Amino acid sequence: MPKENVEFKTLDGVTLRGWYFKAAGSGKSPAIVMAHGWSATKEFDLELFAEVFQAAGMHVLVYDHRGFGDSDTAPHAPRLEIVPSEQLSDWSDAITYVQAKEEVDPKKIGVWGSSYSGGHVLQLGATDKRIKAVSSQVPFVSGIGNFRSLIRSDFVPTMYEAFEKDRQARAKGDQAGMLPVVDPDPMAPSSLPTADSWEFFNRVGHEGKAKGKWHNQVTVRSVELFKGYEPGRYIDLISPVPLLMTVAEADLLTPTHLALEVFSHAKEPKQLNIIKGAGHFEAYAGKYFEQNSQTQLAFFKKALLE
Repeated sequence: MPKENVEFKTLDGVTLRGWYFKAAGSGKSPAIVMAHGWSATKEFDLELFAEVFQAAGMHVLVYDHRGFGDSDTAPHAPRLEIVPSEQLSDWSDAITYVQAKEEVDPKKIGVWGSSYSGGHVLQLGATDKRIKAVSSQVPFVSGIGNFRSLIRSDFVPTMYEAFEKDRQARAKGDQAGMLPVVDPDPMAPSSLPTADSWEFFNRVGHEGKAKGKWHNQVTVRSVELFKGYEPGRYIDLISPVPLLMTVAEADLLTPTHLALEVFSHAKEPKQLNIIKGAGHFEAYAGKYFEQNSQTQLAFFKKALLE
């Protein structure tokens, strides 16, 4: 069945928009709520996973975070700002929206997140007990860990200075300071300074299916909040909800060793899916997609359909 465009409001009145993939059949079926990671919109390959889950008999909501893609932002708030607490709250509102659909079994809700939102679903799985299955792909698990791995030590004082200047400017009513998401020069300032980040966002965001939806900027405050966000600390609280963590063996953006260390603290039932030889962005499409998507499908089927 084709997807449909949908919209819903958050508790603070912001309209979020996305796609709804309604599964075939009668009666009530499980639903999976999906959203993308750092600055990415739904057009960055999320429909590939949604169609797999839909074909197996599960409804899927894929939406854009507030201030990104087709979604609105709050009055007087800048677009392209990533505030983890807001995105977490919005995700719970997305769950409320799908639970109200006549064809959805409200007791069988799964969440799927990747990269930055792979961290979101770890925290949500621990705190929003309406969730009955958590799939966390190539997850961001530690702000300080990622900050130290991505930002050269000699650049750190400059970043801290930028955070302070941005706070002072915004306190005076100035516009939010901005930083590129990616740059072809890894030595230039950006929030994701890896070569594969530039390749992925340029290919899909500038030249591909997200063209016109994605913008190569986030606010400076987004990076400051990134540094202090530690969703991996919630992982031991997800149980008894089933957890699947998918890790790319050669992930340089959300480093493999950080994800594996956090996974070791998860309680059963848990499952680890290591994509051998893959980098961060190869989890989304291409030669690893079939194996990766089928592993995630089997997980959701067991957790929500059996």
